[in-house]
Amino acid sequence: MAATAGPGGILALIRSGEAVTRAQIMAVTGLSRSTVAQRLDALIAHGYIAPAATESSTGGRPAGAFQINADAGVMLLASIGAGAMQVAVCDMGRTILARQSHGVSVADGPTVVLGAVMAHFDQLLAEVKRTRADVKGIGIGVPGPVEFAEGRVVRPPIMTGWDGYRVPDFFAAEYTCPIVVDKDANLMALGEHRGAWPDVTHMLFIKISTGIGTGLIMDGTLQRGAQGAAGDLGHLFVGNIEPEHTEICRCGNTGCLEAYASGWAICRDLTARGYKADNVRDIAALAQQGVRDAVELLQTSGRLIGESVAVAVSLLNPSLVVLGGELALCQGYVLAAVRETVYRRSLPLATRNLQIATSTVGHDAGLMGAAQLVSDAVFAPAVVDAVLEQARQD
Repeated sequence: MAATAGPGGILALIRSGEAVTRAQIMAVTGLSRSTVAQRLDALIAHGYIAPAATESSTGGRPAGAFQINADAGVMLLASIGAGAMQVAVCDMGRTILARQSHGVSVADGPTVVLGAVMAHFDQLLAEVKRTRADVKGIGIGVPGPVEFAEGRVVRPPIMTGWDGYRVPDFFAAEYTCPIVVDKDANLMALGEHRGAWPDVTHMLFIKISTGIGTGLIMDGTLQRGAQGAAGDLGHLFVGNIEPEHTEICRCGNTGCLEAYASGWAICRDLTARGYKADNVRDIAALAQQGVRDAVELLQTSGRLIGESVAVAVSLLNPSLVVLGGELALCQGYVLAAVRETVYRRSLPLATRNLQIATSTVGHDAGLMGAAQLVSDAVFAPAVVDAVLEQARQD
């Protein structure tokens, strides 16, 4: 009862759908009708919840139900990759209201990149007729390891000038809301898990784009590791596949998986063969046209990634592997090669009930994960209770 007794705990029940009516909340918490009414009134007064529209008795919300008040504010989201970024504004129910996509070079450093994000945020707020005062939270994804509690980028292989940088500090002068930052693959894993596979408790999400990253869902929870570096699949050593010529990776090491199988590596190899391949979109276009060299390089990429995924599958025993990112969604070449390799290389027990699929959420996975992360921060029971207590004292 202690976990759900306060207003924040009641909000958590409503948000999860476990208890959405007064009677259901009383049954779950054991609280009296008057206490439940008092706490619901406080949540309504502060804009956290609103009465839900009554739906049919054949499914949907029952009469007298409550739901998150989607109109109480907005959240700003940015999913920053190595060469492109998506930015969006969504309501408190995580519905995207407006979005933009832009090219970016993350190696330009935090001031340039985050300055562009800030400018795009202002444009989006103007588009939906909101102001900075309406922003309840900000979620940012970056293509490198993050010390989550501080929002600090830690020794990122490809993010020149970002090491040790606290991303929330850039926005803190203009926004007084929670600002959460995580590795892009973690956000994509979270968005995919909550949005498409909520009942799967053990899942690997592999981002295959300009770089290669992994998000880990274990026991239904996103795993970041001790310093935020969990899931760095792209920098596993695979140089022994071609010992006479070990490729140099962008991280400075040699023989990394990314140096052979990532989007930037495929661009390098296609360019060497005389094709125009400046980014992953060029690779996808060549593959869609059936260009043999592009198809073969994608298939090789899938086999190499599959070898590393097979190791992860044998080590972690997930029930689901989801492939996302620009190249994973490219004509199925990578998916087929990863599947064949993983099933061949992993232990039979680990693959007996293993499903390997491409992303269902698709290009929105990073934004959806950022929205989930911000929601978790804004609606955390302890945070809600503290806000209401402060308001009571004021």
